[in-house]
Amino acid sequence: MNFKKITLTTFTFLSGLSLSAQTITSTVVDKKTNEPIPYATIQYAKNGGVITNEEGKFSFTLHKNITPTDSIYISSMGYSTVGISLNSALDSIIYIDPKTVELSSVFISNKNLTIDEIMDRVKENVDQNYSNTLSHKKLFIRESDFSDISKINVKLKKSTIEEFDKEFIDSVISIIPRKSSYYTETLCDLYGNFDKQKLDIIKGAELYDKSNDGSMNSLSERLENILKKNVKQNSYLKIKSGWIPGFKIQVDSIIQNNPEAAEVKKEMEDQDKNKENYFYTYRKSAIQDLLSSMFFQEDSKLNFIDKSGRYDFELVDYTIMDDSSVYIIDFKPKRRADFKGTLYVNTQDFAVMRVDYENVKNLQNFGLLGISFHDTMYKGKTIFSKGADGKYSVRYIEKTRGNVFGIDRPLKIIEKNKFVKGRRKQNELSLGLDIGAGEISKYEVVVFDSQPITESEYENSKENKSIEPIYLSKYDPEFWKGYNIIEPNTAIRQFTAVEGES
Repeated sequence: MNFKKITLTTFTFLSGLSLSAQTITSTVVDKKTNEPIPYATIQYAKNGGVITNEEGKFSFTLHKNITPTDSIYISSMGYSTVGISLNSALDSIIYIDPKTVELSSVFISNKNLTIDEIMDRVKENVDQNYSNTLSHKKLFIRESDFSDISKINVKLKKSTIEEFDKEFIDSVISIIPRKSSYYTETLCDLYGNFDKQKLDIIKGAELYDKSNDGSMNSLSERLENILKKNVKQNSYLKIKSGWIPGFKIQVDSIIQNNPEAAEVKKEMEDQDKNKENYFYTYRKSAIQDLLSSMFFQEDSKLNFIDKSGRYDFELVDYTIMDDSSVYIIDFKPKRRADFKGTLYVNTQDFAVMRVDYENVKNLQNFGLLGISFHDTMYKGKTIFSKGADGKYSVRYIEKTRGNVFGIDRPLKIIEKNKFVKGRRKQNELSLGLDIGAGEISKYEVVVFDSQPITESEYENSKENKSIEPIYLSKYDPEFWKGYNIIEPNTAIRQFTAVEGES
């Protein structure tokens, strides 16, 4: 079988384009099954490349210094590496053939090790297999956040303020979206290693529907007018829920027409203006969390290597990954462990080249006095690539976290004023809350390029903390033109805000 065969249709599209501005966009497909191939590597330079998304799609822009004699290389687990010369253009679909593993060579190389012996070698070689040297990496990170309010029931029990009636409560509930999506995309330079990082954000975008912003602003103004009309200066609000100790909020800090309120409002406006600082801080925190949660990191939840005695392992097959023979090993918990999944282990150096995992039970369950929380989802995959130094570094990370929570409790808001003679209590709003909601956050990180750096180069690297994300009301394929990213999935490509940009 000719494993490098590609159908002639792969060379009929985009011909004649200038390489200095050529953008390659295509889908990698299994020639036998006609199914898209997710997470395939598209290598177009010595240390550069992209990853196909979950739908097998990829896109990248060729650098000006690439010559027509250069090639791109497509590789995926279980398939032969395919080289395509840039003398030819690429069709919108690239078909590749599966590669048969020569089992005899695998058996000769690994001396028929048992699964326990294989896992012992994996564990013994962890420290030497994964690189923790300083490097400069070009990263693209996409975060997709989804919220779903399953129920929101608010019962008005008592209100001494006429305007805080059932109609007002219903109007508040009506503008809260039951389902919402929020996407951020960030291209950045990351300097450092697993222990320390500096982040230089090049460009960022946020994609969401802000059609409710106007309604929320109107509601805020209405609420402020009600407070001005009905509460006294120097009052404070005491918020209680059942017998749980309450906390106080000074009313003057909510109403505008006093010096303290003006100061608070200015502080809030300044925070809004500095949203880009929050954007930077959150991106860096997310990257740090993803790196620190690797299975070989200390105290990682992914303990199937470090605490391998808690899991059952089964050698189920062999495959090819980056032209290396690989064990396919399934794992599942023996008793109380948390995860199941699949390890792809190099038969020569026993490095985990890829791991797919998901939790088999809730990682956390909390329920007390009408408040509940369940940590329901912790799943993902990580792909590593071998560098010139023989050590492995992260190539692709996908991680999804999910939880559900609920509140079924009474809530009281009481206005008190210590300067009023007699009873300090002025007004009261009493509610019954029954709310249930869930959240899911998915992270995708692609490392396009990685170069070693020295300690002095790390110290001299700069961080861009003032970057401001660009708001998009719908997916714009032109936004990342000229940059290499992981292609969005269908949901992102089809996303459009209800009322567009506001």
